[in-house]
Amino acid sequence: MIQDQSTPNPGPTIDLRQPQGNAAETLIEAASLSVDYGGPEVLTDVDLTVERGDLIGIVGPSGSGKSTLLRALLGSIDPSRGRVDRTPGLSVGLVPQVENIDWDFPVTVTECVGMARALGWRSPWINKKERAAITDVLERLGLEGLAQRHIRDLSGGQQQRMFLARALYTNASVIFLDEPTSGLDVKTRHDVLHLLDDLNNDGLTVVLTTHDLNGIAAHLPTIVCLNQRVVAAGNPDEVLVPHVLEQTYGSPMEILEHGGMRVVVDSPRPVKAAESA
Repeated sequence: MIQDQSTPNPGPTIDLRQPQGNAAETLIEAASLSVDYGGPEVLTDVDLTVERGDLIGIVGPSGSGKSTLLRALLGSIDPSRGRVDRTPGLSVGLVPQVENIDWDFPVTVTECVGMARALGWRSPWINKKERAAITDVLERLGLEGLAQRHIRDLSGGQQQRMFLARALYTNASVIFLDEPTSGLDVKTRHDVLHLLDDLNNDGLTVVLTTHDLNGIAAHLPTIVCLNQRVVAAGNPDEVLVPHVLEQTYGSPMEILEHGGMRVVVDSPRPVKAAESA
């Protein structure tokens, strides 16, 4: 079954243009956020602010709390300590990891997108106005020719676009994406990144997790390095540096220059004298 964690926002009009105002308008703020699920803390004293127009990437090793932080910012889990404040009435959407989706669930692309507003439906059927809004958002994401295709017949990149369409269909002001490029080939990863950049330029606020330091994170304006706590936050030049990455991932890393771009690589382990003898 497909589960949706988007916040429904009644009305079928899709408009990515956000209100013009203070560029530093805070939409979500986490202060001393800690989450423990009843056991050891997964997140400890995390401070993070999401402002209108942000494009933020959260990086860290497996088990570092990236998905938990998304869920806390989204509002689907409560902190064990600290707080998360959201602008009243803020509409948010989640693009989940595609590995967690039941792709045999019998729905078409149109039906899957329309289900994002299921809680607000008075009828189980998609009416003419809703269908027009779904068609509009599918066209924006290059999916107009796939509206009646079964979701299991989509490629990896098309699956990601469909879930972006679901989030946009709710008129979300902030979209959270959990590992949006996981399992995708290099070209499709870059296609997804360019799409997110275009949506962000149109005014959408985007927060994502990724394990891809070079293909994705290095191209984002803001990176948060997380390992239970926030190790560092800033632009790639400030954050993708050896001492920050070692604190984040627990092993030495080096930064190389290749074709004018910064590339993160594992640092070779020093050979001890006894090993070289």
